[in-house]
Amino acid sequence: MTEPRLQMLGISKIYPSVVANADVNLTVMPGEIHAVLGENGAGKSTLMKIIYGVVKPDQGQIMWEGRQVHIHSPHDARKLGIGMVFQHFALFETLTVAENIALALDDKVTPATLAPRIRAVSEQYGLPLDPARLVHSMSVGERQRVEIVRCLLQSPKLLIMDEPTSVLTPDAVLKLFESLRRLAAEGVSILYISHKLDEIQALCDKATVLRGGRVSGTALPKQESAKSLAELMIGRELPVCVHQPREPGEVLLSLDKLNVQSDDPFGTHLKDICLSLRSGEIVGIAGISGNGQQELLKVISGERTLGLREGTLRLCGQEVGVLDAAQRRQLGLGFVPEERLGRGAVPDLSLADNALLTGYLPAANTGMVRKGLIQRGAVRAFAQKVIERFKVKCGGEQSAAASLSGGNLQKYIVGREIMLAPKVMVFAQPTWGVDIGAAMLIRQAIIDMRDQGVAVLVLSEELDELFMMSDRIAVLADGRLSQAVPAHATSINQIGVWMSGDFTYSTQPHGATEYVPA
Repeated sequence: MTEPRLQMLGISKIYPSVVANADVNLTVMPGEIHAVLGENGAGKSTLMKIIYGVVKPDQGQIMWEGRQVHIHSPHDARKLGIGMVFQHFALFETLTVAENIALALDDKVTPATLAPRIRAVSEQYGLPLDPARLVHSMSVGERQRVEIVRCLLQSPKLLIMDEPTSVLTPDAVLKLFESLRRLAAEGVSILYISHKLDEIQALCDKATVLRGGRVSGTALPKQESAKSLAELMIGRELPVCVHQPREPGEVLLSLDKLNVQSDDPFGTHLKDICLSLRSGEIVGIAGISGNGQQELLKVISGERTLGLREGTLRLCGQEVGVLDAAQRRQLGLGFVPEERLGRGAVPDLSLADNALLTGYLPAANTGMVRKGLIQRGAVRAFAQKVIERFKVKCGGEQSAAASLSGGNLQKYIVGREIMLAPKVMVFAQPTWGVDIGAAMLIRQAIIDMRDQGVAVLVLSEELDELFMMSDRIAVLADGRLSQAVPAHATSINQIGVWMSGDFTYSTQPHGATEYVPA
């Protein structure tokens, strides 16, 4: 077919505080995998939502297979054959996988009838799912699988994917790419948004670049380097991280023989977890989503306290296993969860009020609360400092968290926690959905924390990121933690092998773990 599947002509969308899209033109052919590149807040997600009928454009035309169409709702989009995988998940947490997918399909079908199809399609595309599992018990990476499988079940003519691999494992990404290439060969058009430029190079036939809501250029990704794509996207030279070796200090966080049963019937039990984290070092933990990351983060953050026989956890020299999250923050713990909306920030609250949620404690020393009274000026000033330092694109500190793009909200949450100056900092997926320039900004800020003597723990599924920042790297697989080895003494391939669970360990009397080749 030589006729375009989709044409967007002169599309504009203006909000009170920002121009999201301005006179955008985009053409997608049948069987084409077309990337849309741009920094956080460049207008990519708004443009995709216009195609899917979630947002109505102020100006412009949409042409579908040669005729003008008006897409008033996602239902209209699905009738045309358009499916979309959202960056922020549209899932009901109290329902099962099958129930969520059944609600999203236009045909009336029971979850029980749908379950075998979910299993078959998820296995076919290398994204295994249990249809009976409750969504609230799933990690971010597992929820991403639900969104992708939901779309694939609709057999779309145009598949829109907004950061679909942000929390998938390397193996899952490769399998997904195989499936997308197969779909493209069958004539399905794919619009692909990702900040992972190596993925764009490997997968996409063409790229349209947005900057400030406008089309700034096009490119053929396979003929570009990651560096040239990045510079085309951000309009300047790509920043680099500076990570100098340094001698760490005293142990500020230690986990000793944690044996914790997951509260979730589908969760992963922690088995003999031992780890020491010292001031002035970054320890990275790699692993495939669903291997105990959620359980470990809950234990460290204080969302899940420890019982008598579940091991010990010490923070800044004090046993804290029975302390809750607020009490641990008082002792100097900072925490960035992997889920931005709902756990990292309250969507309907302003950025300023979201700063107050973790900055009110006396240990934060922000002046937000004095003698039990909220100091609104101090709250707004703190939020504004975060916005300026971390280059958050928004309408100001009174903007609702939900009004920000995913990457800008991530920058704000990370910046908020860093500027509270903790002694121990825990990050889960710190650069999820963040453009390459902002990702480098966040990574350098994390390294700077480490250089100031903060003990930093980073859980990430991006191995390149962990090797860029970490002094030591460990792997979490099936609830077991490998030894944390110096980053310079291992490799991405070796860590990839360990991520499959191919390591053994022995617990020493002092609580350290010794790696033994499997």
